[in-house]
Amino acid sequence: MSYTQLRFRRFLYFCTIIMEQKQALLGKTLSGLEEVAADLAMPKFAARQMADWLYKKHAADVGEMSNLSLKHRAALAARYEVGLRPFSALQKSADGTEKYLFEVGGAKQVCVESVVESVFIPEAGRATLCLSSQAGCRMGCRFCMTARMGFRRSLTSGEIINQIFSIPNSEKLSNLVFMGMGEPMDNIDSVLGSLEAITAPWGMGWSPTRVTVSTIGVLPALQRFLSESRCHLAVSLHSPFADERRELMPMQKAFPLEETMALIRRYSWAGQRRVSFEYIMFAGVNDTPRHAAALARLLGGVECRVNLIRFHQLPDSPLKGSPTQAIEKFRDMLLQRKIITTIRASRGEDILAACGMLSANAGK
Repeated sequence: MSYTQLRFRRFLYFCTIIMEQKQALLGKTLSGLEEVAADLAMPKFAARQMADWLYKKHAADVGEMSNLSLKHRAALAARYEVGLRPFSALQKSADGTEKYLFEVGGAKQVCVESVVESVFIPEAGRATLCLSSQAGCRMGCRFCMTARMGFRRSLTSGEIINQIFSIPNSEKLSNLVFMGMGEPMDNIDSVLGSLEAITAPWGMGWSPTRVTVSTIGVLPALQRFLSESRCHLAVSLHSPFADERRELMPMQKAFPLEETMALIRRYSWAGQRRVSFEYIMFAGVNDTPRHAAALARLLGGVECRVNLIRFHQLPDSPLKGSPTQAIEKFRDMLLQRKIITTIRASRGEDILAACGMLSANAGK
């Protein structure tokens, strides 16, 4: 058999698998569930019944949806499944942080190497889950382990929400942050779909103020997020100077910071919705008084918060983390200029769960 014939046979094999695979209900919005109901000749109100089972009662199987008729449950089960998937690995940090590995590919999917990590962070009076939106990332940030993976694929809304429902501490969660693997705005349809299911009354019913979504400033997806969601925004900034930021974050060239800031200034941040700016501290690179002064000018007039983040050394990286004294001095310079600034506590570093360290190593 020739190489071309072998590739064609493999293509047909994967097409057959995809055709036979049931669709997941988890992650569908109410309008999506209404389409499912209409397609199966179910009454329209069945969509809300399915949403209730999926997002409030956390049904694991279509057969549990007892207020649907047996006939409709059978028709639904023939073509759909809930779509919950267990995590495949768990690591626990000495500080209580837990890192979960999820396979978003498998024997029945083409992307057999796609794996993502999410991180559970317990604190006093608060329990946060850091969610991934993509397997890998195409943004290429120099300080991020995920970027070294390259881009593999974007997650579906169901795969995003599965990270919430499939961890043991799911019921304890108070906050969600889309700050795991991937750039959320590079997967805007799935992210917005998951946010709708998380915050809508027919879904999980969470307040949008319990959810924060990060971005490097991918336009025009950021415009959609600001218009279609009320969740908090976190912008990965890391330098107030365009040329220096481009060295750290190559996508600065495609998505200039000045355009991101112009968009942010069009919105009011004085109410419940917040915008914050994430700033990883690199020794001798972005931690000088010159940077602090420029950052204060850049953010002047915007109701915001700056989170200073310790850099965790990556293998073969020339970047070094700023010492504690330099970080504290930088914070104080910003505070003097009336910019609310905090130093984010580092969590889960011993299990590679801290900021910038997610890489799905357990899947290799």
